[in-house]
Amino acid sequence: MMSSSPYEPGRDPLSPNCNLAPITTELDAQSRLIVGGCQLSELAECYGTPLYVLDEATLRAACQSYRGALQRHYPGPSLPIYASKANSSLMMSSLVASEGFGLDVVSAGELLTALKGGVPGDCIVLHGNNKSDQELLLAYRNGVTIVADNQHDLDRLSQLVPVGADPAKLMLRFTPGIECHTHEYIRTGHLDSKFGFDPDQLESVLNQLLGCRWARLTGLHAHIGSQIFELEPHQDLADVMAGALQLARRLGHPVMDLNVGGGLGVRYVSSDDPPSIDNWVKVVAEAVNQACRSRNLDLPRLMCEPGRSLVAAAGVTLYRVGSRKTIPGLRTYLSVDGGMSDNPRPITYQSLYTACLADRPLASPDETITLVGKHCESGDVLLKDLALPYASSGDVLVVFATGAYNVSMSSNYNRIPRPAAVLVHSGHSELVQRREQPEDLLRYDVMPERFLALG
Repeated sequence: MMSSSPYEPGRDPLSPNCNLAPITTELDAQSRLIVGGCQLSELAECYGTPLYVLDEATLRAACQSYRGALQRHYPGPSLPIYASKANSSLMMSSLVASEGFGLDVVSAGELLTALKGGVPGDCIVLHGNNKSDQELLLAYRNGVTIVADNQHDLDRLSQLVPVGADPAKLMLRFTPGIECHTHEYIRTGHLDSKFGFDPDQLESVLNQLLGCRWARLTGLHAHIGSQIFELEPHQDLADVMAGALQLARRLGHPVMDLNVGGGLGVRYVSSDDPPSIDNWVKVVAEAVNQACRSRNLDLPRLMCEPGRSLVAAAGVTLYRVGSRKTIPGLRTYLSVDGGMSDNPRPITYQSLYTACLADRPLASPDETITLVGKHCESGDVLLKDLALPYASSGDVLVVFATGAYNVSMSSNYNRIPRPAAVLVHSGHSELVQRREQPEDLLRYDVMPERFLALG
């Protein structure tokens, strides 16, 4: 196992979010990188590049860490829910369901993926600040809990649920007014957010729902953001939510679910120092327990929604090195065969990553380069100031901790096909997403007949 390199698996094998690499990462006899028992450069040769690689053991370890921590630290019932926007697929839905997780979705596409992946409807919650009638009906007909984000959700559901039919299961989302230190685009708990009812609307909305036969309010939801390393905001959130729970029950709502969202950060570079899964769950569980006990409230079912912290460290992305451009005294650009279409986070959030060569991970660096993609965009930069041994055209490069928000945010910018994805375990690899082909990108194009006539 690697111990002295910048991509070492981490300090806590039971908490993959603290790792830079999958927990199965090791070196073979020739010091080449192996994940899940599979040599990475061989995967690149077999499946092509760019290639998303997911390690099953790391995924399952993260799931088991959450479930075990909830059982240890929370005396009431609990249900962890996978935030599937981090990486939505049939395989991921099936895997997390097999580990006892529910799943949250934000679109008809994610909902269908969850259902087809074997997640029961009553273990799914539907989020979103502008749900369509199609999405609301699909959720209602499959017994999915709908997170009411605003008055528009309530108005549409009141028209869509048939008179005399079973009521829609609702969870009410509100903004708790809690700030945390993270990128402004992924802060959701402060008052200036597009998500959720304002806290001063809560009582009036709860009163509005009392006489609605089409709805049954069973839960409350709040979320403070993503990629968070602080623990204090989660303690504050528990107190705010317990107060809301007390109000809802006093007004007569049978609220038994308290959903505190997710947001636990992960380690992208060696200087990152996120809390462990166990520590995060312990702080949240004890805070909810204390806040409810101090108000003489029966403990609700505690729900949390990890996404990034479940899947980020399980994934690596493989690229092949292509061209280079050296500007003497200034910079060397090293290009790979992917970039912003398969990982838009650097250009969107200025996100940082760790990378190395698949077959020479321990070699001493010869140069400092700027790693760029192949897209026609000056901002298509994956990593700046990356120290590497000299890389030749055709070498396989590995970027770590790409399991979250890479495949799910990928695009066809410049009409570049999306990569394939494989799952690795015990020396075996399985295709979980086929590689797009250029002709696939024409599937939904329609040529007007008058243009054909001109030809």
